[in-house]
Amino acid sequence: MKIGLFTDTFYPEINGVATSCLSLHRELTRRGHDVHVFAPKCRGWEDYQQDTIHYIASAPFVVLKDRNFAFPGPITTWEATKLDFDIVHTNSEFVMGYFGRHIAKSNDSVLVHTYHTIWEEYTYYITHGFADEAARKVARKYSQWWCNKSDRIIAPTGKTLGLLYDYGLRVPADIIPSGMDIARFAPERHDALERTAIRNECGVLPGERVLLNIGRIAKEKNLEQIMRVFPRLHEQHPDVRFVIVGEGPMRESLTKMAAELGVADHVTFAGPKPWEKIDSYYAMGDVFVSASRSETQGLTYVEAMASGLCVCAVFDECLLGVIEDGVSGILTDDTDEALLEGLLRAFSDEGSKIAAAAPMHAAPFSTEAFAEKVEACYLRAIEGVKK
Repeated sequence: MKIGLFTDTFYPEINGVATSCLSLHRELTRRGHDVHVFAPKCRGWEDYQQDTIHYIASAPFVVLKDRNFAFPGPITTWEATKLDFDIVHTNSEFVMGYFGRHIAKSNDSVLVHTYHTIWEEYTYYITHGFADEAARKVARKYSQWWCNKSDRIIAPTGKTLGLLYDYGLRVPADIIPSGMDIARFAPERHDALERTAIRNECGVLPGERVLLNIGRIAKEKNLEQIMRVFPRLHEQHPDVRFVIVGEGPMRESLTKMAAELGVADHVTFAGPKPWEKIDSYYAMGDVFVSASRSETQGLTYVEAMASGLCVCAVFDECLLGVIEDGVSGILTDDTDEALLEGLLRAFSDEGSKIAAAAPMHAAPFSTEAFAEKVEACYLRAIEGVKK
């Protein structure tokens, strides 16, 4: 098949959507398909140019200034149209999503869409709390309208698909979790020398254990809750350092919060790291923590498990089928007390046993399995359009 992936974010940016599209491009190509990606230019794009990856002129978005939005011109449109895709797979409900739709309509291509992001959880970037419920209602209605314009929908989790049905989804859908390269995160790939070097880079002192979070430093990730709990964890385990790898709009306020709580000397903001080296940063950790309630699937949880870390997370429906409490990770309620209790479990013998078995529980989320399921989804979409 000739396949076009249209996305508002792609490698070398690091986030769930970019990683999902990168995995699909690689694995579907390995399966013999002609796969093309259309995405905005971003920092570092020049080092990853390929004949089948088309970076488009872009500019920072006025609301999310750490994201670029593309401006597809006539030449790009002509190039995309002449590829005559069998499948157009959109991964955005915005600029590149509209561009992909236009190309699909021009070529009478089958249109598949992945609903990666629960947009009602992000309306505060526009409303800043003012009339936010009205904005959430608009986000739900827009999501319904958008998805019903596709021939088939991919939802990363049952949680996401359930929300879409609540919104009023009427087209066929598949639940397909995004895959990841499990092997690159295997603990045995990272020796003690490499781990020590990364820990030194991130300000980890000899003998310290690392509470790790990797991802965008933003309101929806709920890092404030972890920071509130950390002083009490550190009081009981003075050898634990909280290391946050990533960048985002909440970094300054979290830095201030750490100082106000008296734990600034035990918290490291390591900044963003190259995606191709991110496995090394997981390798320095002991426990991975997340209190986010906005994930559609949370690839970082699986990456942490594959890296041999004990994952401690506030329960979210997206974790059903991913983490089983006390077996493949530790799940807590959303209160500070519950999160503290979970973290204390994670830094106990129970957490060590969970960490040892974690890579085995991450195995089903491979990129190969992901591509195989998406390929089958494409075939079902084509067959559905023929009927």
